[in-house]
Amino acid sequence: MLLANRSVAEFIGKQSTKKTFIYRVHDEPNDEKIAALQNIIRQFGYKIDTRDRKTTSNSLNNLLKDVQGKKEQNLVDTLAIRSMSKAVYTTENIGHYGLAFDFYTHFTSPIRRYPDVMVHRLLQFYLNKENSANKDQFEEKCRHSSEMEGLAAQAERASIKYMQVKYMFDHQDQNFLGVISGVTDWGIYVEIISNKCEGMIRLQDMKDDHYTFYKEEFAAVGARTKNSYQLGDEVYVQVKNADLVKKQLDFKMLGHKKDFTTN
Repeated sequence: MLLANRSVAEFIGKQSTKKTFIYRVHDEPNDEKIAALQNIIRQFGYKIDTRDRKTTSNSLNNLLKDVQGKKEQNLVDTLAIRSMSKAVYTTENIGHYGLAFDFYTHFTSPIRRYPDVMVHRLLQFYLNKENSANKDQFEEKCRHSSEMEGLAAQAERASIKYMQVKYMFDHQDQNFLGVISGVTDWGIYVEIISNKCEGMIRLQDMKDDHYTFYKEEFAAVGARTKNSYQLGDEVYVQVKNADLVKKQLDFKMLGHKKDFTTN
């Protein structure tokens, strides 16, 4: 599939006369987020070589390999994913960073993706020796396709969230092991390992201490105990509230996995 997509994009993109075409592009990682990742991994003895696109890509790949099986893996994996840009459709080819391809398109699924239909039509159009298609028209179609892709993803997430809340509604007395998937100044998000359901613990509801959010460390730290809940930590939680209307899960923090004991 990848070879077919790349080959078609190269066939059109490398022609001597530039022709309007639809590419699937993926920009380089967000500089600010890479800097945040660099700051965090430095604490564990890692670093990223950001001299250029190639060294950054190689460093990220090596980093993800190096953290495999280590306690900091959840944290590093999460931050690395969040540093990535979102792939989009466009007539302006900048390459696909994630795949390390200079030319890439979506050609292989015309039964379910409209951009693939457009790519098939353009390919045949140029095989018939036609002149370049109207760039502005196809750029608008690319923008629309990218927007619709985003809406479809949102609908998928919403439907999944609804079923997750519905499931958890019947498991409100059960303890679950999860991974902290987000930390903000209002709460801690936890994704349950066994079923991928995500909920939030409000900082104001954590009565054992007064917790403050530290953006640079992606952590909430207790003022008195100095107890820290950081992105990637494994914790035990319990369902506090499951709201089907809002598709929202509220958790109660039980504590870190390393400190948790069952009766």
